[in-house]
Amino acid sequence: MASRIGYSRITASDGCELAFQSSQPLGPVSPRKDYNTLTILIHGFSGSSLYFQRNYEALSYNTWVIALDLRGHGESGRPKGGYHVARLAADLKELVMHVKSGVPEVQIIPVGCSIGAAVLWTYVELFSDDDFTGMVFVDQAPLQDRSAFDDWDESKAHRGCFDEKSMLGAQEAWTKDPEGAFKGLVADCLGYRYQPLPDDDVSDERRASDEEFFTSQSRRCDTTWLARLLADHTRYDHREACEQIKVPVLVMAGKRTGCFPLEGMKETVRRVEKGQKEREREHLPKWSVFESGHWLFWEEPERFNEEIRQFIAESKTR
Repeated sequence: MASRIGYSRITASDGCELAFQSSQPLGPVSPRKDYNTLTILIHGFSGSSLYFQRNYEALSYNTWVIALDLRGHGESGRPKGGYHVARLAADLKELVMHVKSGVPEVQIIPVGCSIGAAVLWTYVELFSDDDFTGMVFVDQAPLQDRSAFDDWDESKAHRGCFDEKSMLGAQEAWTKDPEGAFKGLVADCLGYRYQPLPDDDVSDERRASDEEFFTSQSRRCDTTWLARLLADHTRYDHREACEQIKVPVLVMAGKRTGCFPLEGMKETVRRVEKGQKEREREHLPKWSVFESGHWLFWEEPERFNEEIRQFIAESKTR
């Protein structure tokens, strides 16, 4: 990621400093006029903007790219509070307002991975999707817990954290055995670890390197703060919020993810399509399944980058 300009920072309304990396300078001087489209990359739970080191430069050839560190993660501030998905959505709104204050006409396409998708659904519920030209959701179902009110069961909910008991167990792991939790996250999120196949060509060196990278990002976080965020995140039901989306949508899922069944993630497609049809709109959501796991942008970066580029091009022509 040597091509990055470096970290920029803004201060959120509660005083928390939010760090992000931008492929174009942000300030009094607007980005070049040919960069009229902005892709905002939003990482998942316990991650950072460094998750996108295999995507950032490639996408920067076609679009202005910002990779955000959510509060409590990466280079961003470590507040005592703010461990709520709604606060993360409010932070994103402040970043969008900051960007648009310098480049009012920029077309923004956010890419939310894991909890990043939940941040975007919450953003839609709080602020609508009027700030965006399109939206991408990566390997996240719109409800983690199983539901007592309908048929949202183990065929759709999160595989490991899906009710009060399992959530409390996950909180205990993150606070009392963080190294075990970090490694467990890697085992669940890399497809070649969660569901190995005979033809996987993954060296021992790569396995060790991948594990060290992802655990190193988790180590940067306060695990008690993360455990509180997890409790908030798992209870959110975003299904109705998906129906409010008016812009084009791309949903990406990993076939070998240890997080959600494909049926759970496909619910986003069904809900967005339902809302789009009710408004008689033509751009129905796209569905893309990768051969890898939860971190598909890491395991299949070339395909991920190309599909994002295509989606951006299609969204701009609408």
